[in-house]
Amino acid sequence: MQFTPQINRILNQLEKIHSFNAQSPLDDTRKYLETMTLQLSGKKEIVTMIEELNIPKENYQIPIRIYRPKGKTAQKSSAIIYVHGGWFIAGGYETHDAVARKLANKTGSVIIFVDYRLAPEHPFPAGLNDTIDAVKWVADHADSLGIDQNQIGIIGDSAGGALAAAVSTEVGALLKFQVLIYPAADNTFTSNSWKVYENGPVLNKEGGIQAWNWYLPEDQANNPLAIPVLLENFKKTPPTLIILAEHDPLIDDGKQLAGNMENAGIAVKKSLYNEMVHGFMHMGEVLDETQSAINEIAEFAQQNFKTINENQL
Repeated sequence: MQFTPQINRILNQLEKIHSFNAQSPLDDTRKYLETMTLQLSGKKEIVTMIEELNIPKENYQIPIRIYRPKGKTAQKSSAIIYVHGGWFIAGGYETHDAVARKLANKTGSVIIFVDYRLAPEHPFPAGLNDTIDAVKWVADHADSLGIDQNQIGIIGDSAGGALAAAVSTEVGALLKFQVLIYPAADNTFTSNSWKVYENGPVLNKEGGIQAWNWYLPEDQANNPLAIPVLLENFKKTPPTLIILAEHDPLIDDGKQLAGNMENAGIAVKKSLYNEMVHGFMHMGEVLDETQSAINEIAEFAQQNFKTINENQL
């Protein structure tokens, strides 16, 4: 298969990444993602403020990081909850910091990043429950957070896209829109795109199977809240933008999810980024398409929020 010079440059760089002192395959995966995003995300934009809070639960706390956009003056801002990717087993504040900053500044919205519990230490439904609880908490505490309860959206990338899709079927009444970025919507690995891209780039089938085995207990194997392509009830799902990458093993699963939503009557916009690979949102150091996707997300958010934020496009 043919890739652009920019993608080839990225793939060559990814081949040179070696996790420092990895203690296990899981540790290696987590460190690899951290290194990749550090090297390829590009310069981090300045935002007005970053706050870290913990949402209290009975036996644990859910960490969140709040990004307030540069130049924001409105007391009641719109807000976007961000659910990160990483095959349900990796990712966190630092892997998505650059993306969160870009989104805050371009959308003019407060970005609320949920640091949900990861598998295998915390398999399904821990991460899903954390995200649902975070959405409810943000809505309930909108005034104290300085946000408008009626202007909340959600974005999820990869594994986070799977989580966001499930979240919106449960508490979608609280959300004005959702954006799913190359969502990990199925765990069967039987699509044509998985056959074509079984060995990458970026993702590979062997790693994906291991991740899903860590994430999904056997007794939950057919739970649609874990596997979005099995979802049938989209009554609460808000208008949706699904961003897909051409050279991504997840593209066909994302298309299937989009089709299921459309068949259920949901307003869905599909956006294909030609020549792109999975994870291109973290590759702004090299790719112009990263900012193009940020711009598209911002425009979609503006269309679905009731009022226009002050420092929009």
